[in-house]
Amino acid sequence: MTTSPTSPTAASASSRTTMDARHSLVISLLLVSAFVVILNETLFGVAIPELIDDLGVTAAMAQWLTTAFMLTLAVIIPITGFLLQRFQTRPMFIVAMSLFSLGTLLGALSPGFEMLLVARIVQASGTAIMMPLLFTTVFALVPPRIRGRIVGRISIVIAVAPALGPSISGLILDTLGWRWLFIVMLPIALGALTLGALRVVNVGEPQPGRLDLLSVPLSAIGFGGFVYGLSLLGEAGQSGGEGGEATTVAVSAIGIGLLGLALFVWRQLVLQRRGERALLDLRTFQARQFTLSILAVSIASMALFGAIILIPLYVQQVLGQSPLVSGLLILPGALLQGLIAPLIGRRYDAVGPRGLALSGAILLSVAMWGMTFLSTTTPLWLITAAHIGLSMGLALLFTPLLTNGLSAIRPELNSYGSAIVGTVQQVSGAAGIALFISVAAAAGGAGSVASEVSAPGIQLAFTVGAIIATLAIPIVLLVRRVPQEEPPATTGQIAAQTPLHTEAEPTS
Repeated sequence: MTTSPTSPTAASASSRTTMDARHSLVISLLLVSAFVVILNETLFGVAIPELIDDLGVTAAMAQWLTTAFMLTLAVIIPITGFLLQRFQTRPMFIVAMSLFSLGTLLGALSPGFEMLLVARIVQASGTAIMMPLLFTTVFALVPPRIRGRIVGRISIVIAVAPALGPSISGLILDTLGWRWLFIVMLPIALGALTLGALRVVNVGEPQPGRLDLLSVPLSAIGFGGFVYGLSLLGEAGQSGGEGGEATTVAVSAIGIGLLGLALFVWRQLVLQRRGERALLDLRTFQARQFTLSILAVSIASMALFGAIILIPLYVQQVLGQSPLVSGLLILPGALLQGLIAPLIGRRYDAVGPRGLALSGAILLSVAMWGMTFLSTTTPLWLITAAHIGLSMGLALLFTPLLTNGLSAIRPELNSYGSAIVGTVQQVSGAAGIALFISVAAAAGGAGSVASEVSAPGIQLAFTVGAIIATLAIPIVLLVRRVPQEEPPATTGQIAAQTPLHTEAEPTS
């Protein structure tokens, strides 16, 4: 007697471990697009000195090209949770990549600083939408049992793209010029926009809801003010004689931002108690594993962005190497992280998060402590080796924690969880940059505008960073695997609103 090739039971089992080709293509397009927009985020750090000379602006003005980008992300990302609930996937993708492409075109054509600043803000507006869109789509389409390998690919975007930015930027600046930072990106962005407009599918049904007009300015003041204050604090550390006044402004901005955040949280809780749709649904934090993952990812993001900004400064200002050399030194670690992240994702699917995340936290801490010994005579290969250790630690942390944490929340809260992940990474990155640079510059005892860091300053900055990185170890010890239950629908239909409950903790 013959049997049918595929029984309903077999088909169901297959759906838990595979994706259809269409969904796989959609996620691949989103991954490529996200990689491009995140890579762009760190391109301009190395270009600041050339922009000062070419555009005839001050160092403080040129720094606004980075500060304005970070501020735009901090303001828009928290709102994306609501936007992804209210609008469908394909239109949101088209808006995101259209904004990024428009900003890139404006940058390539910029005749002066003002238009260049507008270009960076428009670019950042598209970038802010892309990462939450990617996470929301992945957790709607990908079966739980294979999410680790897909999030492993997302980890390439999160960690490798920012690390590649200085290397690519240094190469372009040494051979072409700052305008080519936009020209090279433009055809890639337009190609991603065209393919995505044709191929990206809509995930779920839009949920009707009213935008709370009070939450939007509170979010902008809270997140924007806090990130702005942190960025000013980093600049104040290098501003010598003007540092006292700049520090006062920075502390004031941070204080206003914290007050805005407190009012924003209060407003979201009030809306949730009334049964109204919050701008950023904070019920995600009722899931214990999501909260633990966010805490550990915050620490890892501080280490990542702090090291990315401080290692090139150290190599250029202490060791006297070129921007290209400083970028190439962190390239091996970034490439290795990209290679192993999907493998770590597969391992997570098999064994869960705790062993991987604990190994990553320990390796991250060891690498950071190792960097406290950097001096004026440290060989370049040793810097690369330390950064490789840092990159491997981050790879072991990001993939398991993000997969496990976002799997812990209810499907109808996916977009809010994705927005929180993006917001936390952005704020933590700004905090890491401000902390590392401020400590390094202050310890160097410099006394002029745009002063250079010193070896003792580098050592102290990495000591502070190592202490913070060590705090991730006890946090990941509390991480437990979230039960791998199938979502209510895996073919694109997001479940309707249901009462939230926290995930059950397995005994093993």
